[in-house]
Amino acid sequence: MKILLFLFLSLGRFDLPLDSIAATEALSGWWAESQKQLDRRMAWYNEAKFGCFIHWGVYSLAGGEWQGAPVRGYAEHLMRIKKIPLEQYKQQLVEPFNPVDFDAEEWMRHARDAGMKYFIVTAKHHDGFAMYFSDAYPYDMRQTAFNRDPMRELRAAARKYGLKFGFYYSHAFDWEHPDAPGNDWDYDNPGGDKNRANPDWWLWKPDFLPRADKYVTEKSIPQILELIRLYKPDIMWFDTPAKLPLYQNIRILKAIREVAPETLVINGRLARFGAQNLGDYANTGDRAAYFPPVQSKYWESIPTTNESYGYSRYDLSHKPAAHFIRLLASAAAKGGNILMNVGPMGNGKWDEIDVNIFKEIGAWLKINGSSIYGVTSAGIPQQNWGVITRKNNSLYLHVYKYPAEGKLIIGGLSAYISKAYLLASKKPVSIAKLGDNDMILTLPMQCPDTVNTVVVLNLKKSEFRVGDKRLLEPDDVNELLVFDADVSKGLSFGDGKTNRNYIANWNSSDRTIQWKVRLLKPASYAVSINYNKVAATDAGTVFVEIDGKDYVSNYSPSAKLLESEQIDICTVTLDAGEHTIILKGGNFNGSQYLRPMSLLLKPLENR
Repeated sequence: MKILLFLFLSLGRFDLPLDSIAATEALSGWWAESQKQLDRRMAWYNEAKFGCFIHWGVYSLAGGEWQGAPVRGYAEHLMRIKKIPLEQYKQQLVEPFNPVDFDAEEWMRHARDAGMKYFIVTAKHHDGFAMYFSDAYPYDMRQTAFNRDPMRELRAAARKYGLKFGFYYSHAFDWEHPDAPGNDWDYDNPGGDKNRANPDWWLWKPDFLPRADKYVTEKSIPQILELIRLYKPDIMWFDTPAKLPLYQNIRILKAIREVAPETLVINGRLARFGAQNLGDYANTGDRAAYFPPVQSKYWESIPTTNESYGYSRYDLSHKPAAHFIRLLASAAAKGGNILMNVGPMGNGKWDEIDVNIFKEIGAWLKINGSSIYGVTSAGIPQQNWGVITRKNNSLYLHVYKYPAEGKLIIGGLSAYISKAYLLASKKPVSIAKLGDNDMILTLPMQCPDTVNTVVVLNLKKSEFRVGDKRLLEPDDVNELLVFDADVSKGLSFGDGKTNRNYIANWNSSDRTIQWKVRLLKPASYAVSINYNKVAATDAGTVFVEIDGKDYVSNYSPSAKLLESEQIDICTVTLDAGEHTIILKGGNFNGSQYLRPMSLLLKPLENR
């Protein structure tokens, strides 16, 4: 612990005064005490599972447009994307900002009706503007035509409607303050787009450290403590810690813990040391559609209804409610939460598309919420048809791919079941053992819910036996995700966005990706790999080893990068029983092998 904390404190600030043992022991005691309270602090969060994320600021007035033209990228990043001078930003967005249709209770009702249990709103985003009345650093709502404190109104509405409440605060990235990282158009400060290739600015520009210290002392810490004092939030959500050296992030974290109630939850993007989050829980990458393995006990993913977090009138890429219903169940099945974002418009209203998505999710949760709230991972192998959650003595089967003949096999489960029924209708279904390791359900022939049919299994005993190998479907496509594989040390995962659910850093033939599977009867498959590449010129050779036999395939240069490509590997007939499939590298031209996303096993008769 002492060595780790010494690294925490000294990284990026080699002249930081340390009374060595005394300083690290003091912080060690504080850190250990904070961690003792973790499970108690996270109890409500772990029960909630589903929260509302709001990105709303003066940038919402622009709605993804600047000087009459659409702006690509996150709408809340407008100031940085278009390099808008601060004074112009104030004149054209801050001063005229007047969301006359803003209704805090209406916002909170949208969240409540969607089945959400907590609510986080941007108190200050990267543009540096405080969406409340800030005496600590008065670049705030009093400078707008609105001249109201929407954060105070939202806090009151959250209490009224029974939602936990908190703030997003950009602690490290600030485009207003002359001594903060990020603004390289007004101030030529590090941490912006000019030096993206060299992100750790404190290593090559140490003379800026005193100025960054000044920003943290003058604005970041005072405003954070002000938010805690004025609004008594339940949770604080931070972002972009890589814009500051680690010792400054830890300084902010320690300042919070010294004054905040021990019940205050802090997300993991305040401070990170390698893969270690120093907050209370981890966050996946933005807009994840798949979830890589997470080391943290508590974690959260942050999808948004379209692609931008702030409102953009040009972003019409909204996903259907079904996408989020399945995403919520898939996260819960792996022990995580979903914090789902919407970007309200500059007038204070929500886009009707977003309102309708929230309503549809809420309608599903009203019926099926017991399969989501307060659940844990069931520990049962991945199923081809969906996912499984658990709460006490109940297992909840979330069936995305409904069986054509109504026969649903639960691979890797052997348990004594007292009752099995459809959650929505309470209609009983029959269940029986299938050999020693599996069970089979007989469901209605007609699918009750094409999005996610939930089946409840009430256990006679809390203990049950689970297998360790995925059961393959002989007559349907099996997609083996690399996120569910056993991977060699040294390999890393993509952030989980669509077509970014890959294995990265695969630059050695010693590193492999492995799945252990089994079949109840023989089956023949066409085997292929879904992948993308780092560079268009990348090429190479990979192998799929199945039960000790290698099948080779080459991949060639192509114009596609972040799109999905597919190469056919082989056809194979597998007997009933257990099998090991290993993806291996041969040779490559480029920085690494292809980036595999999944292995597909397609029944030959369906090809």
